[in-house]
Amino acid sequence: MAYATSVSGSDGSSVLPPIHVISDSIGITAQTIARVATSQFGVPDPALEVLSGVKTVDDITSFLDEHVAIHEAETGDKTILCFFTLVEGPTYDGFRSYLAANPHVVAVDLMTEALAAISKVSGLEPGTERGVYRATDEAYYRRIEAMEFTIEHDDGRNPQDLHKADIVLLGVSRSSKTPTSIYLSQEGYKVANIPLDPSTDPPKEVFDVDPTRLFGLMISPEVLHGIRQRRLNSAEKAVAGTYASLEFIIQDLEKSRKLMRQLGCIVVHTDNRAVEETAQEILRYYEMAHPRT
Repeated sequence: MAYATSVSGSDGSSVLPPIHVISDSIGITAQTIARVATSQFGVPDPALEVLSGVKTVDDITSFLDEHVAIHEAETGDKTILCFFTLVEGPTYDGFRSYLAANPHVVAVDLMTEALAAISKVSGLEPGTERGVYRATDEAYYRRIEAMEFTIEHDDGRNPQDLHKADIVLLGVSRSSKTPTSIYLSQEGYKVANIPLDPSTDPPKEVFDVDPTRLFGLMISPEVLHGIRQRRLNSAEKAVAGTYASLEFIIQDLEKSRKLMRQLGCIVVHTDNRAVEETAQEILRYYEMAHPRT
């Protein structure tokens, strides 16, 4: 039996249509890739429509046909986006046939090319058992739990759970908190991130977190100014120009720097660095204090 769920995005998700995730397992891999991809467009928390536990091609086609109709009624456009992870077999073949006849569904196959590449270089043939990786690899459970925790504790949500996090990231808006959190969660670390701004105080729970688990993301005013300017369109600049002004940014960063010193957290600079570089620096410090057994 297939299960359909809807995951609402943050306010920024409205700039992108929903992504339809289809999986014959639980769909976490496709959801994570969707979030990482859309974060590069400034939307770290997109709206997701998830169909998991797929057994038959009818499960998929009825789900997608319904959402094509909904999208057309709401926007006048039939085209929808789909990320899917299916093992090869009758359901996969039937779905490929459906896609060939339905140009309105833009689909991204996240599994087949990876399996084909491994098979090509190794000479091995992949199996067709659903969820075999999950069943045989304990690390998988740790990663899934970490990703779920990280998604639930993005952007300051559920601060009462900060003591459960492996890593807590603090930083001003657009300092790469969410992409860095997602990357670390894929490595199996439970991450919470806390937004900082001059007009609000951080949650009181952050003061009880072990400082070796706290990391402040710092960025130079000039770099952050450019990022925020690019993120605002002309209409938004008229309304929220203060957010992107250099004077406001300097105040924003100074208050956050003061808090980071007060908390005794490790400060990591993100200027012009890839998310992977920032994450690896965080892990170097973290693993010195908390080596994995």
